[in-house]
Amino acid sequence: MTDSLGRSLTRASSRLTPPRTPLASVLVGVLVLVVWTGLLAQVWGRGGLLAWSLGLGYLMYDVGLQVFTGWQIAKIAAPIAAVPNAPDAAPARDSSQRVSVAVLIAAHNEAAALPATIAALLDQTDPPDEIVLADDGSTDGTAAWLDGEFGLTVEAPVVVNGIRLTVIPLPHGGKATALNAALLVTTADVVLTVDADTVLDSGALAAVRTAFAADLDLVGVTGVITPVCAPTVGGAVLQYFQTYEYIRNFLARYAWMRVDCLQLISGAFAGFRREAVATVGGFDAATMVEDYELVARMYRYAGDHDLRWRFAALGAAQAHTEAPGTVAAFLRQRRRWFGGFLQTHWWYRAMVGERRYGRLGTLMLPVKTVDTLAPVYGLTALGLLAYFLITWRTDVLVPVAVVVGVKLLVDVVFMLWSVRRYRRWVGDPQRASALGAAASVVAGLLTFQVLLQLGALLGWGAALRGNQRWGRQDRFGIRGGTGNGDSDSALE
Repeated sequence: MTDSLGRSLTRASSRLTPPRTPLASVLVGVLVLVVWTGLLAQVWGRGGLLAWSLGLGYLMYDVGLQVFTGWQIAKIAAPIAAVPNAPDAAPARDSSQRVSVAVLIAAHNEAAALPATIAALLDQTDPPDEIVLADDGSTDGTAAWLDGEFGLTVEAPVVVNGIRLTVIPLPHGGKATALNAALLVTTADVVLTVDADTVLDSGALAAVRTAFAADLDLVGVTGVITPVCAPTVGGAVLQYFQTYEYIRNFLARYAWMRVDCLQLISGAFAGFRREAVATVGGFDAATMVEDYELVARMYRYAGDHDLRWRFAALGAAQAHTEAPGTVAAFLRQRRRWFGGFLQTHWWYRAMVGERRYGRLGTLMLPVKTVDTLAPVYGLTALGLLAYFLITWRTDVLVPVAVVVGVKLLVDVVFMLWSVRRYRRWVGDPQRASALGAAASVVAGLLTFQVLLQLGALLGWGAALRGNQRWGRQDRFGIRGGTGNGDSDSALE
């Protein structure tokens, strides 16, 4: 079976079987670089606002994304039950047939987080049929905890509340390898990947099962995730900013879903049709972001074989996950995320501009090509502002201050409006704080946003070096879990 996954991966992966890069893809990439060079050149010999043309271009691009997102999320105008999660969904041929679901958990030294994660899975209103835990070489007592709590050992699975629990002991090989091992021991219709530090809300799995039963073309979904940081001062600050960042990001996923371009499925809480994942070769251990690469591979396979595979973000499927609570941990995470994005975009560059991949090829991937240089644009614009300030170029600083002030006001208004749409989408009129949302935009301008750009810049270094290690992640144990939290990430 492992050999079968390997053969399927080789056939479907652009990393292993790279197609010819079309001219359209090359032109899009060259254009992004030429525009950056041209805007930067305006600094010399220019006065006034034009000297900061690169910053203006960066802001205009962001406004364009806001307009697109706003246009799409404006459709969230009714209570969640009346809002379809995917447009033009294909109805199931036999809606009475139950969709079986297996939860796959890859865990490496996650004993501090696992108790709450598994407890939440056992407490679902519509529980999974089975839970498969791939123990990725843990040395922190994970096996002892499973034995003491459930009597679960490697010799045989156990049944708890009607749910089959299985543990697979593995040498430490990384998350993708562990997930593939778990994938091979289940025959469920749908596999749900849940990170060992992610706690699902009680109705999350029911929403996933319902979505797959309602649309036979649906092959992948992502739930809506809320970050939780360690209970420290630094953790509270980072949780505050990440909370509103996640709101913006998940609304953007809703927007891209509306035009059949959803590519980012969060592996911390993601559902896939098992057969589709196996068809394309499972999870790729060579990538820094196995979830993002898998979806890109599935889109490529669907386009090459004329399949109507679709992906969705489910507002009714919600979860909480541990998030970095220190600046160092946050930068490591974002370095890995952005590095993996660059890695995947490069491997699948032949899809950029290709019409057979639908709007993903003609709309989403060209936008993502611009995103590859987003940190370069942003940090260069910030550096230019610092230069104008040091040299006291008031002829530049004054008009730039006006433009930035107007953009900041637009961002605040857009964020306030977005929170209202988000509340409708997740079905919680009290979710998030309007005042907090507005304050996060202002307070994050020269703090959190700069941190995001720095993490992305570090991602460039990781991608160029092919660095797949994330480094140690400290777990505090979400929702009261115990343990000192010293652990290595299962993502290494």
